[in-house]
Amino acid sequence: MGDVEGFLKYEREELHGRPVTERLSDYHDVYEPVDELIVMRQGARCMDCGIPYCHVACPLGNYIPGWNDLVAEGDWERALVQLHRDNNFPEFTGHLCPAICEGSCSLGLNFEPVAIKMIELQIIERGFAEGWVRPQPPHRLTGKRVAVVGSGPAGLAAAQQLRRQGHEVSVFERADRIGGLMRYGIPDFKIEKHVIDRRLAQLEAEGVSFHTGVHIGVDLPADELCRGFDAVLLAGGSRQPRDLAVEGRQLNGVHFALEFLSQQNQRCAGDVIPPDDAILARGKRVVVIGGGDTGADCVGTSLRHEAAQVTSFEVLPQPPIQRAQDNPWPEWPRILRTSSSHEEGGERLYGVQTKRLIGDDCGRVTAIEAVRVTWQRDAMGRMLMEEIPGSNFTLPCDLVLLAMGFTGAERGGMIAQLGIELSSRGAVQTDEHKMTSRQGVFAAGDMSRGQSLIVWAIAEGRAAAKEIGHFLSTQA
Repeated sequence: MGDVEGFLKYEREELHGRPVTERLSDYHDVYEPVDELIVMRQGARCMDCGIPYCHVACPLGNYIPGWNDLVAEGDWERALVQLHRDNNFPEFTGHLCPAICEGSCSLGLNFEPVAIKMIELQIIERGFAEGWVRPQPPHRLTGKRVAVVGSGPAGLAAAQQLRRQGHEVSVFERADRIGGLMRYGIPDFKIEKHVIDRRLAQLEAEGVSFHTGVHIGVDLPADELCRGFDAVLLAGGSRQPRDLAVEGRQLNGVHFALEFLSQQNQRCAGDVIPPDDAILARGKRVVVIGGGDTGADCVGTSLRHEAAQVTSFEVLPQPPIQRAQDNPWPEWPRILRTSSSHEEGGERLYGVQTKRLIGDDCGRVTAIEAVRVTWQRDAMGRMLMEEIPGSNFTLPCDLVLLAMGFTGAERGGMIAQLGIELSSRGAVQTDEHKMTSRQGVFAAGDMSRGQSLIVWAIAEGRAAAKEIGHFLSTQA
């Protein structure tokens, strides 16, 4: 390793956010640039631990100790080669992955874990800056044609892998720009869109073709798509939002989180939202229902809109500060985390269930009624929720954003036309080869896995590309 005593010499260091007052005035990356020496010291903290649990925990199988060591030695170009071996888009995971690898870092037993995510991001940024990230077009062509439906991380990873196998690859996206939820769903302050664009330039140079504004199942019948290609990959994500089944849901001012977030992405891209359609938080009392990443994105965006007040509801109890006894290493630590958005303001309320939404005579939401809840385990060990008697309260609000997750692939349209089977969770059902119930049609990412992490999406896309390659090699 770079320094066998590095973990004893150096403390964990992480990316530092720009001053809150500064970053609330724009939508640029919240983090400041980091010094190269700090990154190299973090690489030197990596132990020669024998069994790299970080590597085991990563869905991509990233060989993390390898590139940590190379960074510690200052060999950034070889570190990039090692990083790209398992991950098509380390800049995406470097910005957006929660770093489940760090939860399994061996240092985490007695010290703070290595800042793996920071190292990953700095390797790929160095790679782009030095011109080391180059197109890798295929050396030979197979004559096979593959359609990829959806341009999120799963679809893009599969497209790149399939093109490098020598297939003709066409990516279809119903939005006007490529990127899926990374483009329209995740705020620019978490990942600026030029980060996506520079990678798309590489894919285009490798020969991947992109078709925007094409809604498969609407603009182009799914059967017609299948007839034009030797294989089809469905990577359209888990886009069916979980709704709030309470009185007052129909009131004006109640929106799904992605409606709100995607509009801001459009504004950042220079698009104009018609005033009658605009969802804005400026001067409003905002309640975000859902305490996950999407909820946090709503908080950060609302604060940048200059909301008067932002409150988040989470039905689950507040996580502990440190690992609980039933959450041992190397499991993912289920602890209280504070995102950059929560650092910026707003209030988080845990153990709160929404009972109803209250409106005025004009049909606009004016308040939300909720109740405190507690969670207890039953005899079978299952967590059961109980309302706390007398804990009902009402909170005035002008905008309610529903960020309660997703329930699977969107029904109807493409899915119905293909006649493919869905799982009990609403995801597209696939076999061990990533193939759906229809021959030659595959699925990957959130569409088949259900709502998950970006690192899983890339891993699923790579796995699907491998299986499609095997399938095409057996076809005449």
